[in-house]
Amino acid sequence: MKKAVIQIRRAADVMAQVEAMASRFVGVWKTGEAAPHSTVLTFSSPAQLFSILSPKRWELIERLQTLGPSTIRGLARALERDVKRVHEDVSVLVEWGLVEKDAASKVFVPFDEIEADFVLRGAAA
Repeated sequence: MKKAVIQIRRAADVMAQVEAMASRFVGVWKTGEAAPHSTVLTFSSPAQLFSILSPKRWELIERLQTLGPSTIRGLARALERDVKRVHEDVSVLVEWGLVEKDAASKVFVPFDEIEADFVLRGAAA
């Protein structure tokens, strides 16, 4: 199963990310078995995340996962949206790796599962 993990991490969390990555590396090194493959998309703030993953783009991803590979025109029809706007949204999602194009120029979501991981801590934490 191919999985994407969407996370928000502030600069202060960078050391924790490095430590987690090192821990995964050591685990794989010791066992000789690769961990399940995940693509991690990290955003620096909720504002950045929501500028990329708007409600309409999230709906587009959901519909595309249901449809499977589709032309942009077919996807626009399924979403009942303007082709130009769907094309713009697909372009952004391709840039971020959440949507890909196949050899026939059909677009598709390359992940079986997309997980969102957000942590909100109080100032005293």
